[in-house]
Amino acid sequence: MSTDVVVVGAGVIGSSIALELSRAGRHVTVVDKAGGVGFGSTSASSAVVRFNFSTHAGVAASWESSFCWQRWRDHLGIDVDNLARFERSGLAMLDVQLAPRMGYLPLFDKVGVPYEEWDAATLRERIPGIDAGRYWPPKRIEDDRFWQDADGSLGAVFTPDAGFISDPQLAAQNLAEAAVRNGADFVFRRTVTAVETTDSGVAAVLLDDGTRIPCTTLVNAAGPWSGKVNQLAGVGADFTIGVRPMRQEVAHVPAPPGFNPSGAAGISLADMDLGTYIRGEVGGGLLIGGTEPECDPFEWIDDPDAADPHPTMGVFEAQTTRAARRLTELAVPNRARGVAGVYDVADDWTPIYDRTELDGYYVAMGTSGNQFKNAPLVGRLMTAIIDQVEAGVDHDAHPVQFFGEHSGAAIDLGAFSRKRSVNAGSSGTVMG
Repeated sequence: MSTDVVVVGAGVIGSSIALELSRAGRHVTVVDKAGGVGFGSTSASSAVVRFNFSTHAGVAASWESSFCWQRWRDHLGIDVDNLARFERSGLAMLDVQLAPRMGYLPLFDKVGVPYEEWDAATLRERIPGIDAGRYWPPKRIEDDRFWQDADGSLGAVFTPDAGFISDPQLAAQNLAEAAVRNGADFVFRRTVTAVETTDSGVAAVLLDDGTRIPCTTLVNAAGPWSGKVNQLAGVGADFTIGVRPMRQEVAHVPAPPGFNPSGAAGISLADMDLGTYIRGEVGGGLLIGGTEPECDPFEWIDDPDAADPHPTMGVFEAQTTRAARRLTELAVPNRARGVAGVYDVADDWTPIYDRTELDGYYVAMGTSGNQFKNAPLVGRLMTAIIDQVEAGVDHDAHPVQFFGEHSGAAIDLGAFSRKRSVNAGSSGTVMG
C-alpha cells in the first residue's frame, strides 16, 4: 500500500481535509483507530455554528464556514440521500465582562456578520422565560452566593445566522463519502505506531497490524490523540502553543415550555455570565454545556482512551441548575442524561493549522471544542497551506493568505500558527 498523503483521524476535521486534498488530485489514505467515521470527539460535539471569536481570523473563518453548511450539498459536490442539516436558530451572546461586545463587534463589522444589539427588555421579549439578571462571576451551585439576587441586568448580541448541525457524526460521514468518491481510502481499527522519516522528511506510516504505508505527506488530525502522534514523529519542539486533552460533558434535557417553536429550535444562548451554553433541538430537547468557568475544575486527561464515556450526576446537576437559573421554567431532572467526550485544548483555545519542523508533516489540532463549525473550511485551509509550503513558500515567515469563496473575507493563516504568541484576547474558555 502506498499513497501521497496519510491523514490520521477520521473525524469531521480529518474527513474534510481528506475531501479537499482528494479534490486537489492527491491520493489520500485516512487512518483511524475507531471503527468508523466520526466516532471520536465529533460524535460528542454540540455542533454549534456561531461567530463570536476574539480574532479576525476566527470570525472570518466561522462566517465563511457557515455558507458551506448552509449549502451543504453543493459543498460536498455529490448527491447524498441522507444529509446533515444546518438549523438556523440564531444565537444570543449574553453580555459578560470576560468577553465584552466591543471586543468582537468591530470584527463582525469588518467581516460582514449581521447582528442585533439587545438590551435586557429585548432579551426578555425575544426568549420566553429568560431571566436577564447579571450573576457574574459564575459560582458553584453548592456555594450560597449562587442563589443571591441578580446584580443588575444583561443585554445580548444576537446573530440571526447562527445555528447548529442536526447530526455531527452524519456531517463527518457526508464529508468522508465525498472524499471516497474523489478517490480517498479509509482504514479503520488501525493505530499508528510509528512515523518513518528520512533527510527529506516524512517517508512512511506504520500501523499496529504491521502495515507500512509509504507517503510523503502526513496530516495529524487525531483530535485528543494528536499529541501522541506528534511524539511518534518527534515533532513539536518549536511549538509555542501547548495542547492537552480535556474531558467535557453535555447535558440533554427536555426544553422548558415555549422555548422551542413548533418544528424549529429556540434561540441558542452563550451564557458565560453563569458558565453555560444552551442549544435547542427541533424535537423539543435542550443541550446544555459548560464554558469552563474558573470555579469549576478542568478535567484534564492523560489517556483519552481511559476517559469515562458516561455523564456524571455532579456535572449534569451543575450545568442544568445554572441553565435553570437563566431559563426560569426549566426543570432539573434527577437523572443524568447526555454525552461525554474528549477534545484537545490549546493554551489559548485557538486551533493550530500549520506545518511542523518535519518536512511533509502537518497538524490540524488544538481544536478546543469550538472548531466543528469550521470543519468544512479547515480542509481548504490545510490544502492551501500544504500546496504553498510544497511549492517552496516559507509559511512561518510569510503566512499563507486565504480568501473565502463565499464571503470574500481574507484570512491570515498565521493566526493558527504553532509558533504564534498566545492570544491574550481569548476568553480562556471553549468560546475561544
